Amino acid sequence: MKIWLILLLGGLATYLTRLSMILLFTHWQIPPWLGRALRLVPAAVFSAIIAQEVFIQNGGINLSFHNERILAALAATLIAWRTKHILLTLGVGMATLWALQAFFH
Repeated sequence: MKIWLILLLGGLATYLTRLSMILLFTHWQIPPWLGRALRLVPAAVFSAIIAQEVFIQNGGINLSFHNERILAALAATLIAWRTKHILLTLGVGMATLWALQAFFH
């Protein structure tokens, strides 16, 4: 029973947090500088999540060229920069990672 209560309260907290922002912005105009800053939040959060997966292995930072994830991330970054195509970027990044893992292991 406790798990259901925790799930219900967590869902309610999430819903109310999102609802509060929606209600706030229906009565308040976002300043242009804040709107520009908020557009950068998803990229910053995504970068923070990806950086942990790429650079941290076995509880420590691995910056060597034997870290396949760094090389795959570099390949994906190059594709993203040149093409701006999300699916191609993901495909090249994953294919590079799998190929490097097969080669190194």
